[in-house]
Amino acid sequence: MSRRVVVTGVGAVTAVGHTAEDTWQAMLAGRSGIGPITLFDPEPYPIRIQAEVKNFELGDRVDAKQQRYMNRSVTFGMSAAIEALADSGFQITEENADMVGVIFGSGAGGTDMILEYQRVLDEKGPRRITPFLVANFIPDAASGHIAIHTGARGPNFSPTSACATGATSIGEAYENIRRGDADAVIAGSAEAVLLPIYHATWCSMRALAGDNEHPEKALKPFDLNRDGFIAGEGACGMILEEYEQAKARGARIYCEVIGYGSSNDAYDMIGLDEAGRGLKRAVNAALRKSGIDPSEINYINPHGSATPLNDRVETRVFKEIMGKAAYNTAVSSVKPITGHCMGASGSVEALACVMAIRDQKVAPTINYTTPDPECDLDYVPNVARSMPVNVAMTTSVGLGGHNSAVLFRKVN
Repeated sequence: MSRRVVVTGVGAVTAVGHTAEDTWQAMLAGRSGIGPITLFDPEPYPIRIQAEVKNFELGDRVDAKQQRYMNRSVTFGMSAAIEALADSGFQITEENADMVGVIFGSGAGGTDMILEYQRVLDEKGPRRITPFLVANFIPDAASGHIAIHTGARGPNFSPTSACATGATSIGEAYENIRRGDADAVIAGSAEAVLLPIYHATWCSMRALAGDNEHPEKALKPFDLNRDGFIAGEGACGMILEEYEQAKARGARIYCEVIGYGSSNDAYDMIGLDEAGRGLKRAVNAALRKSGIDPSEINYINPHGSATPLNDRVETRVFKEIMGKAAYNTAVSSVKPITGHCMGASGSVEALACVMAIRDQKVAPTINYTTPDPECDLDYVPNVARSMPVNVAMTTSVGLGGHNSAVLFRKVN
């Protein structure tokens, strides 16, 4: 018999807050973190806005020597993991460390570090390249640093499934505990790709929303006039634990993870399968493991990227799976608030589900003004809503055709 898995701690770093609680309150308030680009010169680019994490430092929470070679995404991930562990009250000891895992993903890893040391190589030659470089720009650098800092010696890896990475990491943590490979896992994802090379690529793809003059209103999920995403950065960490262990130690339990599904469109590296077959497989897999009926889902935090095709496909998939019940389900995207955090988006959006269950409130889809006949569900327009949330689901899709879905349920 598989074991039950619960969430006992959360942490986050986003453009709207350096903690999980600050991020959640910004989500509820509909306060956008999208603004003018400051991390590099935006002048050559047609789109000059993004959702940056500002004024962030790890400070003395991590040894200065360990911090020396951390890339930007790792610093975000470390902060989120440390906060989540403290929030949970869980103590990693010599006795339990072998059964504590770290599953912390990143879509791109330390690209900033690669680019910086390429500049050093070009300008100063190979003798100036640190021997610590490779170990610290790889996508699993965050999971390694978190393990070193906390002493967690259990399963440790870094899923990479593009923009589905965060949800995949939480889902894989759930699976590890469920089958008995770990009793607790520090799970989540981090991303820091607000770099000229990525921004130039997104501009070339014509995938970005185009309102430079009103950055906080640029990203419009499910709205008829949506025209693309705006990139963001950050991290979210969660402590997942086996239920009986959490209950025995008197832990505060946010909710239970009850299902996870993963799939691939097997269709195109960039384009989304308009039929939504891959996402549908992921959601159905999560539902099958959960044992619940689709009509029991009260709230969905979708990928909701505000690209014309994505929002239409997600809407169609929810209706095909849930039938008429889809029209009674609240669906809201927080990307206009946090930006599209790429590999971190799935974990940040899972936070919106966990906190919705805790507070019995759902964050709004801001900037929603003009309904799209093809997107005809309840998108919680512009204002947060108090409502019963017993079951919540997050869905993520990513370049390469990756799809993930995670289901959460209130523990009564």
